[in-house]
Amino acid sequence: MSINNPYLSYSDYLKDIYGEKVYKLPVKLNLTCPNRDGNVSKGGCIFCNEKGGSFENLDVSFSVKEQILKNKDYIGKKYNAKKYIVYFQNFSNTYMKYDDFIKIINECNIEDIVGIDISTRPDCIYDKQLDFLEDFNKKTNIDIYFELGLQTTNYHTLDKLNRGHGLSEFILAVNKIKNRNFKVCAHVIIGLPWDNELDVIETSKMISVLGINEVKIHSLYIPKNTVLEKMYSDNKISLISLDEYIDLVIVFLRYLKKDIAVQRLVGRMPKEESVFCNWNTSWWKIRDLIVEKMINSDFYQGDLCNYLDGIVFI
Repeated sequence: MSINNPYLSYSDYLKDIYGEKVYKLPVKLNLTCPNRDGNVSKGGCIFCNEKGGSFENLDVSFSVKEQILKNKDYIGKKYNAKKYIVYFQNFSNTYMKYDDFIKIINECNIEDIVGIDISTRPDCIYDKQLDFLEDFNKKTNIDIYFELGLQTTNYHTLDKLNRGHGLSEFILAVNKIKNRNFKVCAHVIIGLPWDNELDVIETSKMISVLGINEVKIHSLYIPKNTVLEKMYSDNKISLISLDEYIDLVIVFLRYLKKDIAVQRLVGRMPKEESVFCNWNTSWWKIRDLIVEKMINSDFYQGDLCNYLDGIVFI
């Protein structure tokens, strides 16, 4: 954190680890999710569409190695980048046969790759894969990161979202990953119709007490062709205002432990693929409004994180 940035940015966090700016290389796999294929449920979360949040990725017709090299060449030339993290983003990137998982991870062993970031569900963390990743990390010195969808600690809301898992599965997954000394990023959605400010605070506190390393905050956008879109068009849900979103994000950050990196303060989605996204305001403007309000109010990440060492009575 600095005078001009009242929270720990992901960029600064990676610079501190690797000594320079690090860039993510998105990779898309031909996957599904146990919450879509019938193993847990069908249809997936109510906010999930067929692309699984991978609108920036290359086509799956390219191999993992080809996607890495193509993105590495483009980003390297554009930003003079030297270090990269491979980012498996869409759907559940551990939900596959063990031999397939080994193959895709081994394809990431490329020069200048310093980390592998695996996005998946809390109920798709497998000991056998973790064993392999632990050995892979020791052999290659490539760091392992996991991104897990938490969204909220309100298990009633998780049920309405049709997440197919509860809070306990998330806690178990985090503990398994942390026991291997891998890093964890939690995804949260602020502005869920069934959550209030107390839910936002409790989610921030849960992330802090679990020792999670990073957090990615999303506003609630509404993709086309989803259950959420139907609920929205039928007036079954109401959305918070931009000002309310800004205030809730600030509250979340104030309760969040100071050393947790914030990957983003607001999500984004192509206009043509959504019926609502960010109050028709650019993500960077919303970010700037949050930062400006925190600075003007003398708020900063963790200034309300006084709950980790018990209640002071002397």
